Amino acid sequence: MNKNQPLVLFDFDGTITTKDTLFEFTRFAVGDRKFFTGLFLLTVPMGLTRAGILSGQKAKEIFLSYFFRNMTLDEFRGYCKRFAMEKLPRIIRPLASKAIESYKQQGTRMIIVSASPEEWIGPWATALGMEVIATRLQIKDGKLTGLIDGKNCNGPEKVARIKASVVLTDYREVIAFGDTKGDIPMLNLATEQHYRHFREE
Repeated sequence: MNKNQPLVLFDFDGTITTKDTLFEFTRFAVGDRKFFTGLFLLTVPMGLTRAGILSGQKAKEIFLSYFFRNMTLDEFRGYCKRFAMEKLPRIIRPLASKAIESYKQQGTRMIIVSASPEEWIGPWATALGMEVIATRLQIKDGKLTGLIDGKNCNGPEKVARIKASVVLTDYREVIAFGDTKGDIPMLNLATEQHYRHFREE
């Protein structure tokens, strides 16, 4: 371990990308008709979440169950790999891409810490030498249940997952990038914080 190197933590959706990848991936995987029909039918739970009545995790599980419950893991991963190759590169913020490449050239350890499922972030991140800590999906008998395995990787859970995976004192500094209130606990963990850093005004 080179203690002279920093550790860099990135949120994904909105920080590295210009769009929410949960919606983008779902539309990619199921097609426009089913996607927009589903959004209409899920208006109530999404509204309850915005009102603070329904938890973000429960709302996400309702969303995932509607679109992906009983899909085989192999089929799901196939969509994820295609999405990572065909769609993700189009919605990566240019400034984020430049920063990632610069850190990569310096041999810096980079970790994406995201509330989005790890399956569609992983193929893209791995190609760039980045690690992923993200929401895990529950699998039963080789199929998605629509539920989350454990907790949604957001807010305080980001910090818990980071601490479970990384010895922070191994690094001279921790640099974190985020863009929403769900990233604030992770940003507070860092010695150098960047909020909405990659947005080109």
